[in-house]
Amino acid sequence: MSRYDDLVHRIRDRGSFLCVGLDPDRARLPQHLGTEPQAILDFCETIIQHTAEYAVSYKINLAFFEVLGSRSMELFAAVREMIPSDCLLIADAKRGDIGNSSRMYAETFFDTYQCDAVTVAPYMGKDSVQAFLDHQDHWTVLLALTSNSGSQDFQRLSLQAGGQVYEQVLHQSMRWADKSQLMYVVGATHPEMFQQLRNIIGDRFLLVPGVGAQGGTVAEVCAHGLTDDVGLLINSSRSIIYASSSADFGEAAAAAARDLRDQMRDVAASQLLRR
Repeated sequence: MSRYDDLVHRIRDRGSFLCVGLDPDRARLPQHLGTEPQAILDFCETIIQHTAEYAVSYKINLAFFEVLGSRSMELFAAVREMIPSDCLLIADAKRGDIGNSSRMYAETFFDTYQCDAVTVAPYMGKDSVQAFLDHQDHWTVLLALTSNSGSQDFQRLSLQAGGQVYEQVLHQSMRWADKSQLMYVVGATHPEMFQQLRNIIGDRFLLVPGVGAQGGTVAEVCAHGLTDDVGLLINSSRSIIYASSSADFGEAAAAAARDLRDQMRDVAASQLLRR
């Protein structure tokens, strides 16, 4: 079974296409945990234990570990080991460089830390992405149209030849790898763009941040982004992991994850039945 087929099977088996984002900000941890590095591990372990039933993927944001200094990658590795083996593990590292630097980044996340996928910035072109694609049994998750307001600054610029910069990124990068190896980051804050994106990339998977705290909704994303194989990993971070700041934060995270999972089931079933 290919990576693509395996992910589709996992989604159908669990009835969910939820990706839980692990962004453990020490300033937002429940007070009783404290702010020491062990608090990060305790927090992440509780979130994972309470949400694993509803998720098919976890996205670990490296920024919230690298800020911790010399122990950062040790802590990242410890959290990585907590992720259930049947969930897709995405290292949200947003790397992008050329030559040996790119190769080292790819080996770091795919070989050293055994991640399934890593987010990569395409700004420097194909030779900054190729080292990740050379690991053919892993996913490269390419930034395409992000959820932040600054995406207007470059990604949405119009080209003299027609179209916008993010569209050119899609057209070019699709030549580099097939749908079993390359997926794209597209923010839920651009729901009106999903049909246009599908016209370019077909049924490739999209990792979709921005649902919840950033204002995106499952219904809006699915309305134009859903494929016959679902084709979506909807990521939610803050609205799940910070659903409560009290001792019940695990239960609150579970309730938030379950609610999103239920929305996904209802919306996906309704839309696929109409096709």
